[in-house]
Amino acid sequence: MHGSRLEVNAAGIVFQNPLLLAAGTAGYGRELAALIPLDELGGIITKAVSLEPRAGAPAPRVAEIGDGMINAVGLANPGVEDVAERQLPWLAANLKNARVIVNVVGSAGQEFAEVISRLDGSPAVSAYELNVSCPNVRAGGMEFGADESALRDLVARARAATRKPIFVKLSPTLSKIADTARVAVDSGADGISVVNTFPGLAIDVESRAPVLGFGTGGVSGSALLPIGVLATLRVARAVAVPVIGVGGISKATDIVQYIIAGASLTAVGTSVMREPRLAKRLIKDLDDWCASHGVDDLEQLRGTLKW
Repeated sequence: MHGSRLEVNAAGIVFQNPLLLAAGTAGYGRELAALIPLDELGGIITKAVSLEPRAGAPAPRVAEIGDGMINAVGLANPGVEDVAERQLPWLAANLKNARVIVNVVGSAGQEFAEVISRLDGSPAVSAYELNVSCPNVRAGGMEFGADESALRDLVARARAATRKPIFVKLSPTLSKIADTARVAVDSGADGISVVNTFPGLAIDVESRAPVLGFGTGGVSGSALLPIGVLATLRVARAVAVPVIGVGGISKATDIVQYIIAGASLTAVGTSVMREPRLAKRLIKDLDDWCASHGVDDLEQLRGTLKW
């Protein structure tokens, strides 16, 4: 829509611009179609998909905190069969230009591969994003991303299940996020997404109880921007695969920051949930910024941090 200036080729997929809707905020597309011109985006990353339906965390699941949010949805989703039979056909019929990346979760490494196998025949799916921030139930609840051998196994199984690109989404709490990214790439990942939400706790001082039904939750919003940008820098300098920068985006120059740090794509969540029209404006503002700064191709910007 803005010519080729914003076009991005990442992991062999051509995106018309670098703006994606982040996992968990876009549903499966259908939920936001009346509010956001989805086909003008670079793409959407779907809500998580697990092998079996998940009821998720108890309500309340979302609360506002300052200019951000804290949420504990518990990866609630209708399960892979519903997504394959109802959600993906809708996406295939309604999105012609925007790409679809399916977020995949599981409680064991093999479950990720099984979800992918079930969805891989859909023409709607361009790539997968593996949420390795969820706990490995068989390993005592440690995050897959925090356990090198579990991560290797999970990514290798997923790799064997598809020829489509795989992005691995990492948590901002990983102490050596660049090393974790290397493990994922060495095991077959085609790209890395950083970062997931940051764990936090918000308390209702009158009841002295957590504001969320689950207790703790994931913090998102503008304060996450510098955390995501730093993680992007560290990962982009460690691995030679595309990085999706996620967290804290509310204006076009935030996207520019991520690209300068080394991101090929960016994903926005909280700010678009608050103001759905923002998604379209971010693309226009990014195009205007590039035009005014003589940027004819985002590759001219990517990884150009002077530090």
